[in-house]
Amino acid sequence: MLFWLSLALDISGWIVRLTMIPVVAMRQRNAATCLAWLAVIFVMPWLGLIAYVFLGEQSLGFLRVRKRMERHKSFDAVHRHHAVLPEVDDVRVRRDHEILIQLAERHGGLPLLGGNRVDLLADIDDVVRRLVADIDQAREHVHLLFYIFRDDAMGRKVGEALIRAAKRGVRCRLLADMVGSRGMFSGLGAKLQESGVQVVAGLTANPLRMRLARLDIRNHRKLAVIDGSVAYAGSQNIVEPVFGHRKAGAWHDVMVRIVGPSTRQLQSVFVEDWYQETGEALDSGSLYPPVLEEGEVALQIVPTGPDLPTEGFQDLLIQAIHSARRKVVITSPYFIPNEGMLTALRLAVGRGVVVDLILPRRSDHPMVDLASYHYCGVLLEHGANIFLFDDGMLHAKLLRVDDSMAMIGSANFDIRSFYLNLEVVLFLFDQEFLYTVRQLQSQYRSRSQKIDPQTWNRRPFSRRLLEAMAKVFSPLL
Repeated sequence: MLFWLSLALDISGWIVRLTMIPVVAMRQRNAATCLAWLAVIFVMPWLGLIAYVFLGEQSLGFLRVRKRMERHKSFDAVHRHHAVLPEVDDVRVRRDHEILIQLAERHGGLPLLGGNRVDLLADIDDVVRRLVADIDQAREHVHLLFYIFRDDAMGRKVGEALIRAAKRGVRCRLLADMVGSRGMFSGLGAKLQESGVQVVAGLTANPLRMRLARLDIRNHRKLAVIDGSVAYAGSQNIVEPVFGHRKAGAWHDVMVRIVGPSTRQLQSVFVEDWYQETGEALDSGSLYPPVLEEGEVALQIVPTGPDLPTEGFQDLLIQAIHSARRKVVITSPYFIPNEGMLTALRLAVGRGVVVDLILPRRSDHPMVDLASYHYCGVLLEHGANIFLFDDGMLHAKLLRVDDSMAMIGSANFDIRSFYLNLEVVLFLFDQEFLYTVRQLQSQYRSRSQKIDPQTWNRRPFSRRLLEAMAKVFSPLL
């Protein structure tokens, strides 16, 4: 009996292996990802098959994709029209950045807008204080979209502001990712619902949701829009800074508070995601009030995700790095670049550009840390500077090029943000604002240890082996 069972498993295993070769080869556009999945399937055919069914396809699911298409045919054009007005014609940027702006508009559908007042906020408590103050001033609506919204002291503080606003007759809508905000919906979420706040779970994780959509595709965006005139975006979730892996330490994030024309664009991102989850097309008339130019910052909102060409976001990063003449500084909690981005950074160093990479010494994902260290070693060999942040979990996502352009948002410099998650990033062009970004990154660097290449090369063999093994699976992380 055992012989026949063993034979059946062997035969079925080879059937799975041979069947999945053309399936994976045809459906995975990235060669490294394709090889990684085939390796998993060949080593563990049945477990690999199950994992691929639920985690292998870069898809939001048939029903979600159809709803996205319906959105473009129905109300999308109306909201896009509101999001791009008023046009601002006097924005001046470098010629090579004009190429970046054109690529970004082609990818995300939203143009560069000037006339914004933008505050860089790097203190988590200060962000919540200012967000609560703006919610307390709301008259029409409050829209929040966060990957993590927890039922903790910080979440309750924002929740209480939403309740106060709802009692004043303000329409309050909270969209939170089902996985990132798990545990909130039955506690704080229920209380908010009872008080008149609309709470919606995004990308529900039922194994059969939306016709077998990939389960680990998440809505990773973090944004808030109040009365269509004030907006927040960046890397910070609504959660206490000690959240997550305790050994990683307190989290450090960065947000921007925007007043000006670009608030319309963040509003359109929220409206589209809200429709995707609820089927409710919000009335455009009350969402886009007249917005005057409030400052001098030119910025461009770029939504990314698996419903858009995944190469688009990568191309934007590569173009930004190629445009560098003097310096590129990247701050990210996770660093797993694809070959194109790694090549762009190597070429930048080769043509004399100073490349600084600031990462946390320890993040909340040990496997990702191992893979990140491998790529750090590659860049060290080519002359880049690596700084490991020693004062907690550095969760800020920043790219600065030549003090002429900065990218801030929810997207990490890793495969997950390139291919899977729904993200939103901002490209900003303003000398004064870039100065504040440079000062912040200098603070991060001063609290970090610069890695000496010779010391790095003397790491124990066991450590280097683990990093090499993690590298093999980096396309799946």
